Amino acid sequence: MPATNDPLVSTEWLAAHLNDPDVKVIDASFKMPGVLPLPKDDYLAAHIPGAVFFDVDAVSDHSNPLPHMFPSAEQFGRDVGGLGIGNADTVVLYDAGGWVAAPRAWWMLLSFGHTKVRVLNGGLKKWRAEGRNVESGQVTPKPVNFRAAFDARRTRSMQQLIENLAGRAEQVIDARANERYQGKVAEPRAGLRSGHIPGSLSLPYNNLFDAATGTMRSTDELRAAFLGAGVKLDAPIVTSCGSGVSAAVLTLALYRLGVRGSALYDGSWAEWGLPDGPVVATGPA
Repeated sequence: MPATNDPLVSTEWLAAHLNDPDVKVIDASFKMPGVLPLPKDDYLAAHIPGAVFFDVDAVSDHSNPLPHMFPSAEQFGRDVGGLGIGNADTVVLYDAGGWVAAPRAWWMLLSFGHTKVRVLNGGLKKWRAEGRNVESGQVTPKPVNFRAAFDARRTRSMQQLIENLAGRAEQVIDARANERYQGKVAEPRAGLRSGHIPGSLSLPYNNLFDAATGTMRSTDELRAAFLGAGVKLDAPIVTSCGSGVSAAVLTLALYRLGVRGSALYDGSWAEWGLPDGPVVATGPA
């Protein structure tokens, strides 16, 4: 594990440690439903050597009708252990380069007690642009024991956010595109209302990385983005998005700025935007 509090690691660091027995690499790529090819098919076609595939939809609470909600600690431990990852391992997560799901998997690991976890800055996009090796096919690791203990302080429920509406003790930051936040466009998931949680702030997650290189923006740029969105970095923060995935990009960026104690609204707009959900707001903040 690199001696830094930065939750990111560089492609150079990973290349130098790729064969370390206690460094485990995970491809956590994710796409919206219906977008093809499937992330797993992309993984099978090309991934960083030795990487296993983390399916955000599979590692979830299957009894909950909402998409990819946090599973129980028992299930998370079983699923992660099935990927050949133990509690002593250093985990490096990446996605295809769009900064969608690697931060979500990072936050899940932290939430279930695994602190030796980093996200690859630039993901597979930067790795391949540098001419580094990839491999194809399925990686089938030997299952190991992974002990998971859930820290409920790292997530928020809809009820907690409803209770927050009156006093607004916690700032809610919405990672969706601003057009969705303002209710100007239909939601990509059918059957959801448009708009945003009243009082929430808009900071689209793709403002936090460079689309050309796939790398996250500098800490100075990140700080400017949060402050420009009206966020107080020294006050409590909850991140939200469409279904609790891209919100973790904001959470990751906050970590880079030294912010700790933030939480993620797991249900996000997939829950709040339901026809019988709580009040919504439209227009600019």
